[in-house]
Amino acid sequence: MRILTGRQLQRQQWPRWLGCVVMALVVAGCDPIALDKLKVGQSTEADVRDAMGTPEMVWNEAGGARTFEYNRQPAGHVNYMITIGADGKLQEIKQVLTEQEFAKIKPGMAYDQARRLLGKPAKEMWYPLKQEQHVDWRYLKDPTTSGMFTIVLDKQRIILRAYTGPDMNEEYRNGGQR
Repeated sequence: MRILTGRQLQRQQWPRWLGCVVMALVVAGCDPIALDKLKVGQSTEADVRDAMGTPEMVWNEAGGARTFEYNRQPAGHVNYMITIGADGKLQEIKQVLTEQEFAKIKPGMAYDQARRLLGKPAKEMWYPLKQEQHVDWRYLKDPTTSGMFTIVLDKQRIILRAYTGPDMNEEYRNGGQR
């Protein structure tokens, strides 16, 4: 049996580490490439599924339209809602993790309404002493700054308050630096 030194072990693990980095970059870069293939008014449901894959959720809309949710949480910063009209053609592509969409979330709303607007969250945490649940979505404040949008729910899953703040996971990865 051969015992490897630290440097030898690092050399052996380098290809695996490099492979992980390359895969992360490929996955992160897939959405813009896939979205470029889609044309509003022309692309079909099959085109959307070919480009984007299986949706996280399919929402039925009035008049026979359907909205496909393409979720990029917990590590990503975007959630796409892609609407297919009753005619089977692409109607709209919308990235919903934005300040404009967050402004639609109001105290007194049911969680299900927020979930429908923003897509699947990055994280949910129950605080038993406060009897509150915090639900977080990661987003980009600007092209280089990650943020967190949080809604706070009561036991009946009604929104008590909502706010934005820094993405503490991003702060941790950057060693507290920007």
